[in-house]
Amino acid sequence: MTSSTAELATVHATDVTVGNDAMGVTLSDGRTITVPTAWYPRLAHATPAERRNWRLISGGDGIHWPDLDEDVSVEALLLGARSNESQDSLRAWLQHRAGS
Repeated sequence: MTSSTAELATVHATDVTVGNDAMGVTLSDGRTITVPTAWYPRLAHATPAERRNWRLISGGDGIHWPDLDEDVSVEALLLGARSNESQDSLRAWLQHRAGS
């Protein structure tokens, strides 16, 4: 699947839902993109309250979860891109959470 540059520039997130297995992002053009939560390990390890605590950034070009220090761009969702966080970074984040 490919997305044009014009499409990426004009489509923005308007709403987000994150469950145990999937994240759904409603777009300004009426589509909803659903991806596995496992694509974003910080979301997969989050509590329901942490998953609900999100905000749109850059006018809806992305979504930010402040409790998780996680950002997902609409462009990445449209391109079908998973998190590119390294295993070392994720491991350090999980260890930090365990110690908090």
